[in-house]
Amino acid sequence: YLLIIVALMTATLFLPLANVQIDNAFYRFDATGISAPEELIYPTWGLFALVAAITFIALATIFFYKKRILQIRLCVFNAILMICFYALWGYYVWNAQRISGEGFAFNCKIVLTFPVISLILDYLAIRNIGADEALVRSLERLR
Repeated sequence: YLLIIVALMTATLFLPLANVQIDNAFYRFDATGISAPEELIYPTWGLFALVAAITFIALATIFFYKKRILQIRLCVFNAILMICFYALWGYYVWNAQRISGEGFAFNCKIVLTFPVISLILDYLAIRNIGADEALVRSLERLR
C-alpha cells in the first residue's frame, strides 16, 4: 500500500492538477504553481513541498518494518498531511481567484483524486500494520 502511495504522490508532483482560465488565457495548475508555457505566474511551492513530504514519509515508512508502532504513527501523520494538501490547494485556488477577479475558471484533472486514493491506501496500511503488531504480540505471549 505504501509503495502505491509513493507512486501516486510522485505522479501528483509532476502532472497538472487543473487547467485554469483567466479571462481568455489558459494556464496549467500543478504542484509548483499556475504557469503559462514559459513562465510561472503564481507559485505554490508550499503545495510542492507538502506533496514531496508526503511522498518521502510514505517511502521512509516502508523501511521501518521492524518498528511497527512507529510505522503506524508515520502513517497517521501522513494522513493528516494528505488532508492538509486539500486545505492548502483550496487556499491557493481561492487566493488565485481573488487576485484574478471575475474571469477565473478552472477544470480539475483526475490527478487531484490521487491524494484521496492515497488516504484510503494509508488507512489500509495502518490496519494491516496494526494486525501484524497484534499477531506478533500474541505470539510473544505463547513463549
